[in-house]
Amino acid sequence: MIPALRPTLLALGRFLRTPSLSRSVVALLTGAIALLLIVNIAVFVMLQRTADFNDRVEQGHRIQLAAREVLTLSVDAETGQRGFLLTGQAGYLEPYTQSAALLPEKVSELARLTAGDPDLAPRVERLQLLTRQRLDVIDRTIALGRMGRVADAVEVIRDGSGKRLMDQMRVEAAAIEEVQATRLQFSTRQTEWASSVTVVINTLAGLLILALAGVSAWLIRRYVLEIQQARDALDAMNAGLEAKVRDRTFELTRANEEIQRFAYIVSHDLRAPLVNVMGFTSELEQAGRVIDRQMTAVETRAPKLVEQDALTAVREDLPESIGFIRASTEKMDRLINAILKLSREGRRNLVPEPLDMTAMAQGVADSVRHQTDASDAEIVVEPLPTVESDRLSMEQVLGNLIDNAVKYLEPSRPGRIVVSGRAVPGGWIEYRVADNGRGISERDHERIFELFRRSGRQDRAGEGLGLAFVRNSVRRLGGDITVESELGKGSTFILKFPTRLVLADAGDY
Repeated sequence: MIPALRPTLLALGRFLRTPSLSRSVVALLTGAIALLLIVNIAVFVMLQRTADFNDRVEQGHRIQLAAREVLTLSVDAETGQRGFLLTGQAGYLEPYTQSAALLPEKVSELARLTAGDPDLAPRVERLQLLTRQRLDVIDRTIALGRMGRVADAVEVIRDGSGKRLMDQMRVEAAAIEEVQATRLQFSTRQTEWASSVTVVINTLAGLLILALAGVSAWLIRRYVLEIQQARDALDAMNAGLEAKVRDRTFELTRANEEIQRFAYIVSHDLRAPLVNVMGFTSELEQAGRVIDRQMTAVETRAPKLVEQDALTAVREDLPESIGFIRASTEKMDRLINAILKLSREGRRNLVPEPLDMTAMAQGVADSVRHQTDASDAEIVVEPLPTVESDRLSMEQVLGNLIDNAVKYLEPSRPGRIVVSGRAVPGGWIEYRVADNGRGISERDHERIFELFRRSGRQDRAGEGLGLAFVRNSVRRLGGDITVESELGKGSTFILKFPTRLVLADAGDY
């Protein structure tokens, strides 16, 4: 990392030491960013303080509310007590019953809210003790009333102990509220001061940023003018370059069209004399049979008139020569057809459409099932991603590759051909046709894609045009084809296509 960082630091040092418009703009932008950072920090601190203040206010309100509820519930309990003692009816004890059930919970909540607070925790503890004592007094009077000793219960009330406890509870609750009010007032002053400081900082920063923005705008205007001048000069150069590229592209396109027309014309011109040769070969073969019959008749009637060399020439040499001529003309006919096929494919317009590649590959596999069954082989088509491309070209590409895989299977082991695919980053789709056949020598990995070139043992019919046609078709579709293979272990042909065929990009090759 350090060796890579050193050139960067040196270039940065040269940039900072060299006076330039760019350096001034960078310095001003850096200052503006620093000011914005300061403002953001100040705002963040202010927001944090505000959040803390809100938390403290909420906590204080909850403490005050809990203290008031303790007093209210105590008063309700006392009200129920008095109503029962005055009337002797148990229905008047309902307020007392509810308050006695809720008071411990409210006191515990108040203790939890003030836990660890040196100012409030002792007072809450005192309030909790007073509450229990007050409830004890009320419980004692109610118990006396239930036993019919109402006079004794009234006497307990008259001694003033309950009132004293209630007064002390009010004092503690009032002290808790006063502490909370004082804290709230102090926090409010702090928050107002922080808000004022934040406003001042934001105002100063805003003014400075406006000043920096003005200077930056002026510098950037100069910079933009310089860039525009450079761009105008570059556009002028690009215009000339585009004209040259356009002319060169037109020349290449015309040359490509001329080559295709030449291949088409030559193929047709070659076919005419080839047809004549094939026709005269048939006539020569027919004439040879006539001569053979005549020689047989002469041999039967006058054996001495027929020479053995003549018989050998008619019955062996002539058929063999005709066979060689026929095999050569048939091979030449196949080559001419292949050239015509390449020429026609180069002129055919591509028609992009969404393709179900799984169904297409399965259809190709089904078409050669009789060959795979005869060879004890199988073709596995895995789920393939869809692609938008030319249907005919894709069918021809897959058909050629699967046909080749079936043709060059290794007879010594069960054949297996797997067609798979996946989406790859960058908007591409990759398909693979893998087999466990003969394999291809490493030195022939590129050679097999050339016209009329083949690899390995030449014990299978073919002219060496299939893979050349495949590569030409793949390139027309904007893709690429490579092969991974090891002799004796099988081959994997890798096809890479764009997810969506763009005709302007695919072009003709």
